[in-house]
Amino acid sequence: MNPTSSPPPVLNGIGLSKSFGSTRALDAVDIAVGAGESVAVMGPSGSGKSTLLHCLANIERPDSGQVLLDGERIDQLREPDRSELRRTRFGFVFQFGQLLPELPAVENVALPLMLGGMTRREAERNARQWFAPLGLEGKEDSRPGQLSGGQAQRVAIARALVAGAQVVFADEPTGALDQTTGQEVIRMLVEVTRAQNAALVVVTHDQSVARWCDRTVQVRDGRIVRETGPSVSGSVGGGTAGVTR
Repeated sequence: MNPTSSPPPVLNGIGLSKSFGSTRALDAVDIAVGAGESVAVMGPSGSGKSTLLHCLANIERPDSGQVLLDGERIDQLREPDRSELRRTRFGFVFQFGQLLPELPAVENVALPLMLGGMTRREAERNARQWFAPLGLEGKEDSRPGQLSGGQAQRVAIARALVAGAQVVFADEPTGALDQTTGQEVIRMLVEVTRAQNAALVVVTHDQSVARWCDRTVQVRDGRIVRETGPSVSGSVGGGTAGVTR
């Protein structure tokens, strides 16, 4: 699964630190992710892996450090600009999909495009193009309650990528699925983001999920303690206790 050469970084976290009260969730973490690269972030509960994802995705502001997208700093953007960034350049896949239950699948996928000003007709036409490649042909008009868990997650993958996201963030995307369905979902997620040349950051507890990714980063006590797989150029692994190649 590993690429033969390291891609240039599209997303950089530099010296990221974040505390919640007296708890230090991130401690000067450096991480870089390349276009078309998939990175699994693993660690025990409370290790800081979800906080790292939230800081990289501009959901949380780090207390210190920087987040750069294509070399431009994004962690200091005003809230309206942060919201637009998350809608247009980032995509998200969560554990339970978070699809809108009252909308059919095609409208769930089209929603980011319509929020960006595209007409419903054009947005739905773009959305429908994602269904067959993800094995969802014929499910366009099904509501989330009529879909299996795996189908709902594939709809969420389509929604994450329909607007041309540069980076997709997935937080335990297989956590609510059985093993077989989860493996199929992570395979599709990795393959489709790679085909779109989008970076993928996956937070997971599951080693079998992490094995689909090009690189795995182990987080403990707010620091990167181990990394396996080739790093992108510019990833210096701040707070890293040891790196395995």
